[in-house]
Amino acid sequence: MRPQLVIVGAGPRATGLLERIAANAPELYTGSGLDIHLVDPHPPGGGRIWRQAQSPLLWMNSHAEDVTMFTDETVTMDGPVRTGPTLHEWAALDGGTFADRQLQGRYLRWVYEQALADLPPGVTVRHHPRRALRVSGPREGRQQVWLEGRSRPLLADLVVLALGHLDAEPDDEQAALAAYAREHGLVHLPPDFTADSDLSPLRPGEPVLVRGFGLAFVDLMVLLTEGRGGRYEGEVYLPSGREPVLHVGSRRGVPYHSKIGYDWTGDRPPLPRFFGPAEAKALLARPDGFDFRRDVWPLVEKELGYAHYHRLFTAHAERTAMAWTDFEQRYAAAAGPAETLALVTAAVPDPADRLDLTALDHPLAGVRYTSHEDFQDGLRAYVEGDLKRRHDPSHSADLGVFLGLLSVYGQLVRLGNTGPWWHGFFSYLASGPPGPRLRQMLALSRAGLLKFVGAGMTVTAEDGVFRATSPTVPGFSVEARALVEARLPEPTLGRARDSLLRELHADGAAETPEGLLRVDPGDGRILDGAGRPHPRRFALGPYTDARTPGAFTRPRTGGAAFRQNDATARAALAFLSASHVKELAR
Repeated sequence: MRPQLVIVGAGPRATGLLERIAANAPELYTGSGLDIHLVDPHPPGGGRIWRQAQSPLLWMNSHAEDVTMFTDETVTMDGPVRTGPTLHEWAALDGGTFADRQLQGRYLRWVYEQALADLPPGVTVRHHPRRALRVSGPREGRQQVWLEGRSRPLLADLVVLALGHLDAEPDDEQAALAAYAREHGLVHLPPDFTADSDLSPLRPGEPVLVRGFGLAFVDLMVLLTEGRGGRYEGEVYLPSGREPVLHVGSRRGVPYHSKIGYDWTGDRPPLPRFFGPAEAKALLARPDGFDFRRDVWPLVEKELGYAHYHRLFTAHAERTAMAWTDFEQRYAAAAGPAETLALVTAAVPDPADRLDLTALDHPLAGVRYTSHEDFQDGLRAYVEGDLKRRHDPSHSADLGVFLGLLSVYGQLVRLGNTGPWWHGFFSYLASGPPGPRLRQMLALSRAGLLKFVGAGMTVTAEDGVFRATSPTVPGFSVEARALVEARLPEPTLGRARDSLLRELHADGAAETPEGLLRVDPGDGRILDGAGRPHPRRFALGPYTDARTPGAFTRPRTGGAAFRQNDATARAALAFLSASHVKELAR
């Protein structure tokens, strides 16, 4: 029988895996044939998140020139580099365009079709537009992948889970809020992919509490304003009259930082410098394990500082008080935060040019406003300042930090479980909205349709309504009959609505304390409670402890997901080739 590979998921992660299978097959696969089965109710290429059937108002949050599905020489991998066009090259767009998600879906579909065309003769791909319900089978034998609506399973020599963002059952807090909403006739929208949420219960003119200030909120804002017929004329929003009034807050109380609006010039910081593969390997070799804050964060902080100051000293030397060679030598030798701070204080006169990661993570810490109106003015000024800085190349040390964040993420993927905080911090600094979206926020705020609640937003359900407060404005509260949790569900095994992951967990697949699926960081094989990799089951994606910033990436930044795809493809091909040889020998 021909070898069978089942890939559950047909979005960009599966597409990238197929591309790597096509690239590595000539070297590694000796069989005369191979059947690949893609299982996903959504079309191959874009999958659910990047499907073409969604509102054209929804954008990507990256410039078109910063989106690629193809490897280059900066990707550390064993397989061959196969270059290809970025989104802007493929679509003949201006590189600085923020394309809509429909266009990205078409790009992903084209990449998928290219991968199919590049597969060797005898390798077939079939799409099954169904949900996978569970995987069964012995560790050393063929696996069975059970599909919704089919009585017989797909037989598989190997299974790769290439799932994206998944729905989840509510946690205790969300369940209690939902129950309260049902009891009192309120509206409660739990964490979800915003494009799939039913927003019709949010009525015109009524207040809506929104908890979450990231990209899910941006989508919500767009769909409830332009999506309901409003429009912008310059810096002014002209309402349709069908909009609700959004009261938004979060842990930080501010939106994610704007995408940087200028191009890189000059030398890139030579990364990794203080946190590379050798340091990651040393952490993994520790017999007693490692702690993120104690052992990993100092390396991250040192690396991001190096990226920041390399750019500051080499591109804006007039704002420094020391030669770069001297600073670099002393920075490398600094024994701890106190020495580093003393060096930076002496070498960088303006505090605005110094990197303070704690202040960045908590921009409203200790800040108090005497009135809600004053806070609206204050946060608008904060957003305007962020926009100005992120579009001013004289602050290009920020872009150095962005490159440092990408480099660091690539090393953290090697470590596996590093806890939930890092991913949110990365997204807040490096994966924020396009500048135009923040300008739209400002216009909506001036129009009275968007009101800021503050940091540490707390929501209570009492007196028949939802009530929000924040220490940013002591004594102020706002009531509403609707609450929206503007964020994706947490990717946990125990609460996954997808039965496939729950069944894997019940079958012995290990999870981290945060509920992520544990995988071998080397090739993505699923681990059991004893740390043993399953020989026939792999997993890639945000629900694993080797999650990456995304399934596609900015060109020439190392592409951690590409490295993972290559390692998994090579491991799968080697296994299938060896199995084929054994089958022929019988």
